[in-house]
Amino acid sequence: MSAAKLNIDELEAGYPLFCKALRLLILKGNSVKDIEKTVCWSHLETLNRCLPGRYKAPTYLMALIKRDIAKPNNY
Repeated sequence: MSAAKLNIDELEAGYPLFCKALRLLILKGNSVKDIEKTVCWSHLETLNRCLPGRYKAPTYLMALIKRDIAKPNNY
């Protein structure tokens, strides 16, 4: 069974969920290689390729997420 293809509007609507999924994959300790095989990675790549001025590359997002996770909370 193949996955349904999403149009750009559907990808844009799902962007927050793709970012959340990426964050959860990182928090679970998945390897970069495994994360790059996921649907959320593919969708984030597509958004970046189609609208690079609006959406960052998944590698950049991953670096930001890892940086945020490493920061201690200053509350």
